[in-house]
Amino acid sequence: MAYTASPAPVAPGGTHHCVCKVELSVCGHSLLDRDVTSKSDPFCVLFMEVNGKWVELDRTETAVNNLNPAFSKKFIIDYHFEEVQKLKFALFDQDKSSMQLYEHDFLGEFSCTLGMIVSSKKITRTLLLGNGKPAGKGMITIAAQELSDNRVITLSMAGRKLDKKDLFGKSDPFLEFYKPGDDGKWMLVHRTEVIKYTLDPVWKPFTVPLVSLCDGDVEKLIKVIVMCYDYDSDGGHDFIGEFQTSVARMCEAQDAFALELECINPKKQKKKKNYKNSGIIIVKSCKITRDFSFLDYILGGCQLMFTVGIDFTASNGNPRDPSSLHYINPMGTNEYLSAIWAVGQIIQDYDSDKMFPALGFGAQLPPDWKVSHEFAINFNPTNPFCSGVEGIVQAYSACLPHIRFYGPTNFSPIVNHVARFAAQATQQEFATQYFILLIITDGVISDMDETRHAVVQASKLPMSIIIVGVGNADFAAMEFLDGDSRVLRSHTGEEAARDIVQFVPFRDFRNAPKETLAKAVLAELPQQVVQYFKHQNLPPINSAPA
Repeated sequence: MAYTASPAPVAPGGTHHCVCKVELSVCGHSLLDRDVTSKSDPFCVLFMEVNGKWVELDRTETAVNNLNPAFSKKFIIDYHFEEVQKLKFALFDQDKSSMQLYEHDFLGEFSCTLGMIVSSKKITRTLLLGNGKPAGKGMITIAAQELSDNRVITLSMAGRKLDKKDLFGKSDPFLEFYKPGDDGKWMLVHRTEVIKYTLDPVWKPFTVPLVSLCDGDVEKLIKVIVMCYDYDSDGGHDFIGEFQTSVARMCEAQDAFALELECINPKKQKKKKNYKNSGIIIVKSCKITRDFSFLDYILGGCQLMFTVGIDFTASNGNPRDPSSLHYINPMGTNEYLSAIWAVGQIIQDYDSDKMFPALGFGAQLPPDWKVSHEFAINFNPTNPFCSGVEGIVQAYSACLPHIRFYGPTNFSPIVNHVARFAAQATQQEFATQYFILLIITDGVISDMDETRHAVVQASKLPMSIIIVGVGNADFAAMEFLDGDSRVLRSHTGEEAARDIVQFVPFRDFRNAPKETLAKAVLAELPQQVVQYFKHQNLPPINSAPA
């Protein structure tokens, strides 16, 4: 077994688009017993594939005399949705105090992707020996959990009878929130807007991460300082008063029952015997909710439903001609297949049945040779599903000799096809399904008005569209659909609810490692998924209360 031990843990997966950190818990069941006089003393080693080699990331503690260990040491990994992160869990029976793995008896291993684990939340699999055979009855269970506090706090605050600070008018008050820093000093975490000319201000409700406000500890004391904005050029503002409280205390405020806190000016309090306060700060409402991340939805059981749409128009060239974009070279690939593999190998981990509809457009079909802009490439219109990415590749290769490339290049039928299924998913009460359409095309869209309208309508649905442009055509129209720089409008003027199109020209990645295309194409997808479910106020299926 060719394992590479690294002297120090490597940064798994680099820093590009890291969504968050994932904690993996490992248990073994019915492990092989390698010790003669007692049971095995297992430990687990985690490897990640880096540049084609297995590199050790970390290892658990050793469980003494235990064939069913539940390891307390957790593995923590940076999670990158747009990368295939291959992992290997290898178990060994500790025989010596050596750090060299060949000194210990091998108990079995299991390999998978991190995507497979997080999409299932928990998996149990058979351990295999080096020859690929089962390691006795040995099994491994791996559970994933996101390592982040995604709670946010929304506060609605007001003031009453604040001290007057301006000689010729009323105060211009604002609030500053502080938490204790590691050095014992107060650290500013939030400042409200200034309300002009009033001693009874009402500030706009605001939302901040709970970690920012109190390090996630609702009992921790925070300090609120009430200031009066001073428009003088010296930059100093006038102090009205302050108080200390905690998030737990502020949470006593509900819509019908406001919490009133006295604002104290310590200097005035010392000077004046009959000093009461410098005004009242009112907590009108305080709510803690969860700001769900992409991984929250995936760990909650959301399935990514993947469909591929392939351009079979005549501009691609005859597939038997080596100059054609559909020509499959001696290596068994072309730009269409490269795009399918790059996106599909990542998405497939997030769909439990791994059955993907594969559709074609712009070709004449047997037996009557009518043009179709929405046909199953397996020629089974009632069941256009292919098994895994391999199934899509096989159906694509098999259909090429049986169709005639024609035209025009119409996108809207396939966009509307997937949108019909996404529309059915809008009935969901939880975030259960999100649809992804990958369109691979060689050129200019013929039905631009209809496609713009279809995309604008789809932007209201749990759906994203990835367009990969192959060949060397002018892809200006594709850039137009990708609303990164401007809001997409339909021909009637209706605006897209959100940007759901990501366009990438394949030619930019011809000489780059194959992983680079997947990163570019899928970079925006987690954000699009979160944006949709948040806007619809749909929580993950298995979300814990805040």
